[in-house]
Amino acid sequence: MIQLLVMEGDGIGPEICAATLAVLRAADRRFELKLGFTMATIGFAALKAEGTTCPDAAIAAAKAADGVILGPVSHNEYPPVAQGGLNPSGEMRRRLDLYANIRPARTRGGFPARCGSAVDLVIARENTEGFYADRSMHLGPGEFMPTPDLALAVRKITRNGCTRIAETAFVLAQRRRKKVTAVHKANVLRVSEGLFLDCVRAVAARFPDVAYEERLVDAMTALLVRDASPFDVIVTTNMFGDILSDLASEIAGSLGLAASLNASAERAVAQAQHGSAPDIAGKDLANPASLIGSAAMLIAWLGERRGEERLRLAADAIEAALDRAIAEPKWRTRDLGGPLGTAAFGERVAALVAEA
Repeated sequence: MIQLLVMEGDGIGPEICAATLAVLRAADRRFELKLGFTMATIGFAALKAEGTTCPDAAIAAAKAADGVILGPVSHNEYPPVAQGGLNPSGEMRRRLDLYANIRPARTRGGFPARCGSAVDLVIARENTEGFYADRSMHLGPGEFMPTPDLALAVRKITRNGCTRIAETAFVLAQRRRKKVTAVHKANVLRVSEGLFLDCVRAVAARFPDVAYEERLVDAMTALLVRDASPFDVIVTTNMFGDILSDLASEIAGSLGLAASLNASAERAVAQAQHGSAPDIAGKDLANPASLIGSAAMLIAWLGERRGEERLRLAADAIEAALDRAIAEPKWRTRDLGGPLGTAAFGERVAALVAEA
């Protein structure tokens, strides 16, 4: 039995989680995966019921599960941390040590790239440190104001953090087109970005079969817009990876199609790249493709970790079903120019997965 924990989150979270579960249940039936699903409440629902948006019980359940499906959260609307307003996404990454955020960007057939050539790349983003305030300090936030007119932010970069995300990137590249691009700003942030590059170069020396190059982050944005096709695996620090992955996914077609997996050697959490979109919540308008693709990544991760071929085949079937649905205008969601709502798109992908 594979136990998956589902955290619906806020806004469109419950809707896209329901569509994703429909697809996973179809894969379960076809490939006999023996999936089991349990629920844990986070976000505003948990705040109302328990006084916190991220209860300790939810984190404990995530640690006990074989994998987690995490819906989007409206953390910008939460009350201060002292009043229970924790960011469940950040808490999961920090407390489960999910150091690798893997974000593929791929052009899908029948839905062309928005600019330049077809895109097929993966961004390996460091996920537990950097400028993000909730991941920079053991105690207290990484942002502070000594005076009302002065705001400071602490950026944490560690040798361990840089080394393990670099190792993740090079292992990914060995399975793909054997090329890694390190993206940095070491010409300005000489110490912290210099440490990042030192670590990546040291890892690169252990993978002589993988081509290695470096690009400045500002130049990289221009290169992606011009032509993303030369890039295979991109490795970078937290904030740069967050920005570049959204850019790459939109260039590839749409952020609504962008999958994402937060992972360590022991745990993984599937999470859509996009936010909770409260303005369309409950209207059956959200595109669930991002979370469905993220769930496929989780199933593939479980298959690799367990050495089970049926899980890999199930992940491939979900990806193929997404490709087929997105290629047909009549099967697309409204944000992609089609007629389907959230539930109907999930049902269509599930039906495609079920086809032997």
